[in-house]
Amino acid sequence: MLHFKAIGKIMGALLFLIGVLMLPAAAISWIYQENSNPIMISAAISLFIGMIAFFSFSKYDQLVRKREGYLIVVLSWIFMTGFGMLPFILSEEVTSITDALFETVSGLTTTGASILTDIEVMPKGLLFWRSMTQWIGGLGIIVLTVAIFPLLGIGGIELFVAESPGPTSDKVHPRISETAKRLWYIYVGLTIAASLLFWAGGMTFYDAINHGLTTMATGGFSTKNASMAYYDSAFIQYTAIFFMFLAGTNFTLIYFGLIGKFKKVIRSDEFKAYSFALLALSLIIFLPIYTQSDISAEFAFRKAAFQVVSLVTTTGFVSDDYTQYGEGVVFVCFMLLFLGGSAGSTAGGIKFVRHVTFLKNSWLEFKRIVHPRAVVSLIINGERVTGRIINNIMNFLLIYLITFVIGSMIISLLGYDLATSLGSVATCLGNVGPAIGQVGPVDNFAFFSPAAKVVLSVMMLLGRLELFTILILFTPFFWRAN
Repeated sequence: MLHFKAIGKIMGALLFLIGVLMLPAAAISWIYQENSNPIMISAAISLFIGMIAFFSFSKYDQLVRKREGYLIVVLSWIFMTGFGMLPFILSEEVTSITDALFETVSGLTTTGASILTDIEVMPKGLLFWRSMTQWIGGLGIIVLTVAIFPLLGIGGIELFVAESPGPTSDKVHPRISETAKRLWYIYVGLTIAASLLFWAGGMTFYDAINHGLTTMATGGFSTKNASMAYYDSAFIQYTAIFFMFLAGTNFTLIYFGLIGKFKKVIRSDEFKAYSFALLALSLIIFLPIYTQSDISAEFAFRKAAFQVVSLVTTTGFVSDDYTQYGEGVVFVCFMLLFLGGSAGSTAGGIKFVRHVTFLKNSWLEFKRIVHPRAVVSLIINGERVTGRIINNIMNFLLIYLITFVIGSMIISLLGYDLATSLGSVATCLGNVGPAIGQVGPVDNFAFFSPAAKVVLSVMMLLGRLELFTILILFTPFFWRAN
């Protein structure tokens, strides 16, 4: 039997935390002499309901097991979306419920797809909250809460497992709360570093903070209509490339690198594949850009590297319109939507470790066919990968493909052309942002119907929680009593 009182207690703590995180956005509104009431009221509602829920169940000390963990993660994203919409709705800057839903889900899932047609006229406080939604969703609010839940007398191990269902098995510290704290220290530190460098590169302090938040979250929301193309600065764009690369790297590897354990970084098959792929793909895109443009080789490479890193890490920043360089470049950029960053990073997508495992296992299958009696083991990062993990990855890839096909079919049946249907579902499921068709790098999602926006919002949530976390709730055995 599910422990619903424990779930209610944790939901209360999460809503209280969302209310607290709205306060900086209200302060920004006050600093710029805007109407801060919509954000303040939203924060007050979240704080009030959160406190009522938490203290109503505070005396219950029920165990949070794996089943409760999955349900809490899904409910937390639903509640975060519902309360995160309030500033958009109360400010009346976004008048449609489905538009507010889409923008909030896109923020929290760090997708970066937007329905806003003129970002620069939006209130600065509201834009800051928009950036905060991505920063909150970047490493996962669940990881933040497992760091502070021990102070509330709540265990968080099952929550961390549900929020991070990928195949990686690296552990930074045996205690989950300490793991979450260390990851957040790195996350906060890199966010501050990125913001300061953006500021030093010529951004205003406000813009630098916003872009620092969304870069480390691999979210891609910008305060400018032209995104990163607005800043004609090699320093700013190379800074963005560097921090997008870090944000798409497994944070445990960043931690090991910081403490001098470089062998763990070098030994990582995923990191090597991730780094090599970014360089190789950048060179592939560089060639047509350089040959078709009257620009220097450095500028052409910067354009190529920026877009490749942005798409692969699912950040979604735009520095150029890649659709102008021919169908070949468009096709490559479309395929990048299916890569994703590293497991244990803030990036979305399928993740490189799954691709590496799939390719290595497929290669070994040829050897098994030739030598059927040989014991052939799959080795990743110097360790043997169990059959259960391989099956999990194969099932994930199949379900991901099926979800993509079904989502694309639904969007096309709603009246959109094939390129737009495929591109919109691929980019939403992969939590990327720009795609192909009518949702290219210089377009947005405002033209979609309310029904299509709801479907795409579901795709974003499925992608952010890596399918299984949500889909498992629709299985009958999940709800059966133990």
